[in-house]
Amino acid sequence: MNSNNTFNIILADDHILLRDALANLINSFDEFRVVAVAGNGEEVKQALGSGPRPAIILMDLSMPVLDGFETARWLQMHHPDIRVLILTMYDSEITLIRLLRLGVNGFLKKDIHPAELRSALIAVAAGEYYYSNRTTGKIASLLRNSDEKRSPLENATLNDVEIQFLRLACSDLTYKEIAHEMKMTPRNIDSYRDALFDKLDVKSRVGLAIYAIKSGIVNF
Repeated sequence: MNSNNTFNIILADDHILLRDALANLINSFDEFRVVAVAGNGEEVKQALGSGPRPAIILMDLSMPVLDGFETARWLQMHHPDIRVLILTMYDSEITLIRLLRLGVNGFLKKDIHPAELRSALIAVAAGEYYYSNRTTGKIASLLRNSDEKRSPLENATLNDVEIQFLRLACSDLTYKEIAHEMKMTPRNIDSYRDALFDKLDVKSRVGLAIYAIKSGIVNF
């Protein structure tokens, strides 16, 4: 996976100019070496079968044939030891929750500074989580740093409706769709959300998802 303290990387992006520029940048970092490039998830699969095994796969979220979501799902099933770092222009909470569910180790906006890319690669290579979304910071590292789940007694402070809402908040549903699923008005759902923000001391939907994962309310 790595030699001489250099971590191998597969880089996947269908924009050739951007991909080549990223490869040159990454190869300028002492700790990393791009061993293969790909234009989509199918080419990532081919690279895994024919070249050096990577420690990290850095890939675009939006790719033809097999996109970042589908490729991350396949990697989670077949190569769970390979760390995945996603590059994207999308930073919505639902996108981040989907990526968390797929076990990715990092989520980076494409407009980051090169120094942040290197920091992210170093963190992911060390087995940590890295997210450049300023709404969440590095909150996902809590998943790795806290092995103990909350006890059933602690979860008992949540009623059945709150637990149902938390489970749905970890899905791809919008708040309006959650309201329909729970047979409530959007205003009632907003009230439940805001009450849980205060009760659980979180500030975003991602914070709710992290709490639900750590507490064992949802299992991905």
